[in-house]
Amino acid sequence: MGRSVMRIEDYGLIGDLQTAALVGSNGAIDWLCLPRFDSASCFAALVGDERHGHWSLSPVGEARVSARRYRPGTLVLESDFETADGMVRIIDFMPRRGDGPPRVMRIVQGVRGRVPMRMELVVRPDYGSIAPWVEPEPDGVRATAGPDTFRLCTPVPLQIDHGTVGADFVVTEGGRARFTLCWHSSFDNAPTMEDADSALARTEAWWREWSGRCVYSGPYRDQVLTSLITLKAMTYEKTGGMVAAPTTSLPEDVGGVRNWDYRYCWLRDSALALEALLAAGYTDEALAFRDYLTRVATGDPKKIQIMYGISGERRLTEFELDDFPGYEDSQPVRVGNAASDQFQLDVYGELIGMLFAGAEILGRIDPRRWPRWQKLIEHIETIWHEPDDGIWETRGPRRHFTHSKVMAWVVFDRAVRLAERFELPAPIDRWRQVRDEIHRDVCAHGFDSQRNTFTQYYGSEELDASVLTIPIVGFLPGSDALVSGTIDAITRELGRDGFVSRYSTAQTDDGLPGDEGQFLACSFWLVSALALNGRIDQARALFERLTALSNDLGLLAEEYDVRRRRQVGNFPQAFSHLTLIGAAYAIAGAEGVAREPDAEAPDAAPGTPVVQVLPAHDTRYTTEEMSGHGTSFGDRRGPHG
Repeated sequence: MGRSVMRIEDYGLIGDLQTAALVGSNGAIDWLCLPRFDSASCFAALVGDERHGHWSLSPVGEARVSARRYRPGTLVLESDFETADGMVRIIDFMPRRGDGPPRVMRIVQGVRGRVPMRMELVVRPDYGSIAPWVEPEPDGVRATAGPDTFRLCTPVPLQIDHGTVGADFVVTEGGRARFTLCWHSSFDNAPTMEDADSALARTEAWWREWSGRCVYSGPYRDQVLTSLITLKAMTYEKTGGMVAAPTTSLPEDVGGVRNWDYRYCWLRDSALALEALLAAGYTDEALAFRDYLTRVATGDPKKIQIMYGISGERRLTEFELDDFPGYEDSQPVRVGNAASDQFQLDVYGELIGMLFAGAEILGRIDPRRWPRWQKLIEHIETIWHEPDDGIWETRGPRRHFTHSKVMAWVVFDRAVRLAERFELPAPIDRWRQVRDEIHRDVCAHGFDSQRNTFTQYYGSEELDASVLTIPIVGFLPGSDALVSGTIDAITRELGRDGFVSRYSTAQTDDGLPGDEGQFLACSFWLVSALALNGRIDQARALFERLTALSNDLGLLAEEYDVRRRRQVGNFPQAFSHLTLIGAAYAIAGAEGVAREPDAEAPDAAPGTPVVQVLPAHDTRYTTEEMSGHGTSFGDRRGPHG
């Protein structure tokens, strides 16, 4: 079976909670960074070519993949290949390592007949820039380059040819061939190798135990569980940080320049993802992320960044890999992310929203940590009036983005509720006043009364799908006329074949040429908004269309290109999967489906709501109430920024 160009959705994900690999439906691992998500790649054919590293394993000659699947409740990937001679199953996984070395394990299992196989390993560390020295070992081969050593262990005879490791072998029915690739520092002793079958049993048991703790029992449970597993796979176990995606530079516009490195911890994405995990009963992950936040946000709140490295690194300098042709000629290929220097006001809302959700579920808040959060809230009180760069990291001018202001409102709404419920020391009356002031400001300046819709930024005629979160976070009830009008306007003006773009790239100055696909998270937000608006049939129909876009393993990229009818952007994308979970909860809530009555999260008070990833029904305002505050919805400020 020869090498072929893979679509983004042709890949599956395996990982060990510290890094991840993409496995193509052709049997090739084309992306892997070791030892961490954000380390330099050793396999990068995904955004380069075979010179940049890959590990292929497939039948010789003509073959087809008859089925791929994850073993239920796990991240253990099985791929069935059929040939004229028989059938083999390749089992790919990465055992959870803890403090041990990272390992990728591949087992070829004979299912039927007698199938000739070919294995080819091309290790190219440091983004394909180094060809390591490869030498034989009694149990396989060793490849060394500077600080990195890679060991391939297998009983299958291997050949070394100019740095490429190959093997030709035959698998018969009932037979098994095992391969283990291990990384360790070149200056350390080689670690002890674990038997692949033993590691498989241990890995499968761990994932089954983890997924078995999911308390969600509403509609679309299978899709929700797949998304939860995907989010868990992108969480760095050592620190609690979560990468937005395990890849870099998969294009939002095939052949274009909208290619970014997502192997970092966006505070927004992580907070929302951890809310999704919290809602399903996973409190350990939320507590770990809380501790991660405590470390990265220590010190002056003015210096909090929108993203960090997965251990809390602040410097994410962006540069380009000139030697890489890019995925389907989409250049440049980038490492690092300059957006780390942006000011995005909404991030604070997601952080306080997660703090609130966690406190509600756990029924407590650590009073020792409260002064740090209070200091952050008081800082937001001084900056919410300022224009920012917005949620989408546009590289155009700063604006008074409507969504950003809504999330500033969330800060003070949740802060007041936290202080009241847990009797925390706080200037509650002043925070209430700020909350109400922000609400009036948004309704006065972020709403276009002629078109009956909230707009992208104050005074603009442009639309932005991020304002679909207005009913989700409880800024207005889902049934409010302003929400209904906004849903209709965004569906009409930003919809393409029923899916939603973030904004119009033709109208919005985002500092970049070209177009992009339809942002899947925005379409899932539309599902949630429709459900809250009482349009449950429409919400279900759109949800099912969206989940039908996922690949055969249930994975979603960042966007879907309706013109090319394929997934685009980094893959798999945490934002897509966390909003899928939120949309399922929104439908469940609209239909009156609750979580199992005896399946509350540990230490949760009975009936405690999950707020934000689950739509908030405890809203503070309605159109009529705001009219009582003297707000004129036609009073619109001119553009800022």
